[in-house]
Amino acid sequence: MHTRKIADSTVRRLAIYLRFLEEFERHGADTLSSESLASRAGTTSAQVRKDLSFFGSFGKRGLGYDVHALAGQIRNILGLTRRYRVVLVGAGRLAGALVQYAEFGARGFDIVSVVDQDPAKIGTRWGDLTIADVAGLERIIAQERIDIAILVTPAGPAQALVDRLTTSGVTAVLNFAPVQLHVPAGIDVKNVNLAVELETLSYAIQHRDAS
Repeated sequence: MHTRKIADSTVRRLAIYLRFLEEFERHGADTLSSESLASRAGTTSAQVRKDLSFFGSFGKRGLGYDVHALAGQIRNILGLTRRYRVVLVGAGRLAGALVQYAEFGARGFDIVSVVDQDPAKIGTRWGDLTIADVAGLERIIAQERIDIAILVTPAGPAQALVDRLTTSGVTAVLNFAPVQLHVPAGIDVKNVNLAVELETLSYAIQHRDAS
């Protein structure tokens, strides 16, 4: 196993490789080449081999990769052989969509609690979940043994909330709030800024039309 820090871009590609490997599995494929995997993932065969080489030796020259074995190894690398308990902080429309996203549960991420500060939402049901008062966030984190928090709030309260999360022992946060969060060392924050993603698409369209 690797001893150096692996770039986020490498980890993201591993997640992409896994999805295509699972697609190959569903279609009954036993083996595939790095070229085939690279073609589906939008990269090069050299990049596929380099990404996998950080974690060990996979595949055999001339034979390719065992689809089932490689999928299992990548699941292990990504930590998908266990389940994670997730709290959703914020109960707006985007949060409601995330609760219904079946892929979370399929990947081992179980949303076990939703919290909000709006009295009109507190106590209402979202499927099997009841929206709780954010005032009890620390207690919920302890009782539910939370591993990951998904922050789906406006920018204003986000920093205070992440301070509460990290003080209570949460070390992994997926942040949808449109603000740069400051966290202590050892805390992992991944930012999802939908406006930025749309702006990159706008750039792509603008320059494609100009070419």
